Amino acid sequence: MKPKAPLRAKSTAAAGPFCGEQVTVKLVVLGSVSSWYARDLARAARGRCPLRCLPFSALQAQVEGGPLRVASGTEAIEPDEVVLVRSMPPGSLEQVVFRMNLLHELAARGTVVVNPPRALELAIDKAACTLLLQRHALPVPRTSICQRTEEAMQVIQQWGLPLVLKPLFGSEGRGITLLEDPAVAWRLLRTLEQHRAVFYLQEYLRHPGWDVRVLVVGRRCYCVRRFGSGDWRTNAARGARVEPWPQAPSEVLSLARRAAQAVGAPLAGVDLVQDAQGRWLVLELNAVPGWRSLARALQVDIAAEVLWLLEHRSEGASRQRPMASSE
Repeated sequence: MKPKAPLRAKSTAAAGPFCGEQVTVKLVVLGSVSSWYARDLARAARGRCPLRCLPFSALQAQVEGGPLRVASGTEAIEPDEVVLVRSMPPGSLEQVVFRMNLLHELAARGTVVVNPPRALELAIDKAACTLLLQRHALPVPRTSICQRTEEAMQVIQQWGLPLVLKPLFGSEGRGITLLEDPAVAWRLLRTLEQHRAVFYLQEYLRHPGWDVRVLVVGRRCYCVRRFGSGDWRTNAARGARVEPWPQAPSEVLSLARRAAQAVGAPLAGVDLVQDAQGRWLVLELNAVPGWRSLARALQVDIAAEVLWLLEHRSEGASRQRPMASSE
């Protein structure tokens, strides 16, 4: 199907500033070449900026007495290119640490990486992200993070069921379990403990069948409601219905912006929900957010918005004054 031309936003965000502007940034997308986002970004970039998609799992580094050479396969990442991290493939502890260290090194040497490596680390780790948001006085659900079944069962006894058990690392609702029976919970926790898991337990918030996703792109917010499709989870990847929410309260957009700023992610998907008292809470923050269903619902060319963000991040980095050796 032929992709639609960029459209003006019809939701809580103003229209995107791209509007046919010439983009000069050279973009490297770390992700799958055959993915929908690679095709969408390539469509938006066509005639505006050069774009390459490289597999994250093929990253390598070479130090030969000259400048550091970071490549994916046979293709090197040039110093003046902007790196957009679009996937975080699973791997061993060594592989994950190596990949993140390379992103940190690229950023330290002046390459613009979106999202920044530290933001990726914080958002990927649910425990670290929740603790950070709470430290920045952002409202989050009641949460307990522990390592032993005994402590987890004490939380269950004190808080009662149901509770939500989440893996520290995961997205799109994978691995999330609703604990409703103490005996079943004990067996599951004991099994996970044998695999040296960390227990991330969160109160189950009964919502009216929907929650909110806000996509933060720089200073702009795009807001939708997600309605569950026969599942208590409302992830779009699990078939949730996504609808524009032009009446989104300013509080929701403000919380999303504050959450993204706290993590240091200029591009973020922030999930929010209301508790029984009507208070808005930040559930999670995704620093590698998808936008396919959101763009379709809002009729906004989010890929073009992302390109605009990357160009301006690149321009901002180039305008920064290099630090003198005496500073």
